[in-house]
Amino acid sequence: MRLLIDYSSLLYRAYHSLPESLPSRGVYGFLNMLARLLADHRPRELGICVDDDWRPAFRTDALPAYKAHRVAAEEDQVDEAIAADETLGREVLDAFGFAVVGAAGFEGEDVIATLAAQASDPVAIVSGDRDCFALVRDPDVVVLYPVKGVSTLARIDEAEITRRYGIPGRAYLDFALLRGDPSDGLPGVRGIGEKTAAALIARYGSIDGILAARDLSGATARRIAEGREYLAAARRVVPPVADVPLQRRSLALPREPKDARRLAEITAEHGLGGAVERLRAALA
Repeated sequence: MRLLIDYSSLLYRAYHSLPESLPSRGVYGFLNMLARLLADHRPRELGICVDDDWRPAFRTDALPAYKAHRVAAEEDQVDEAIAADETLGREVLDAFGFAVVGAAGFEGEDVIATLAAQASDPVAIVSGDRDCFALVRDPDVVVLYPVKGVSTLARIDEAEITRRYGIPGRAYLDFALLRGDPSDGLPGVRGIGEKTAAALIARYGSIDGILAARDLSGATARRIAEGREYLAAARRVVPPVADVPLQRRSLALPREPKDARRLAEITAEHGLGGAVERLRAALA
């Protein structure tokens, strides 16, 4: 199995789940999560996918509102602390020898999509970002969605998408386009909420099917017509890019730390001993 981890998503959850008194708590919690995932799932390959650009130009050019509300938040002390943990975590993972994979001008979800498309083995994606549901493909790609840390993970396959939203399992992307996502600055089609979006996708199968429909109610037809420009832009913004030009590298698990001296230095300096030892044990 190829296990792909959404680094930013899990680090953020780790940071907010541990006491403030714990130094570098985002890194500490992430390493603990990684150890648990390795012990529970025993992947043959592992990719830790990172945002080298969390607001790529090709997305903001198409839709300037994309994540615009987060720009000012970057100066918040919490965001600065998470950013520091993210940098430190990458250093720890590199010293271990894990494959930390990113690409200039792309988000982590694009890297995930690309590594999933390239895989010859089944793929499990660990992410708390529902955008990754668009990548689910039975039987090859599932999402493991954190419910309680990573000790309890919801397995998202096509049947689970249908159960949750009442739509075809591979139609999540079009459903998300219609519904929108305020946390990403995506308003959706005005007047089309989650229930209406689900009903439309269930009936017509896709956005193309909805746009071609001639039997929409008057109000719905008007809203869809008014939302055509937004939909055209969102279709360039929302879909994860599955052909990111990635540097070729092995996703094999490290048998021993790549840089044991540096790992020991970081561990001592930032109080990461317990988490590092658990990760060492999981690798062993």
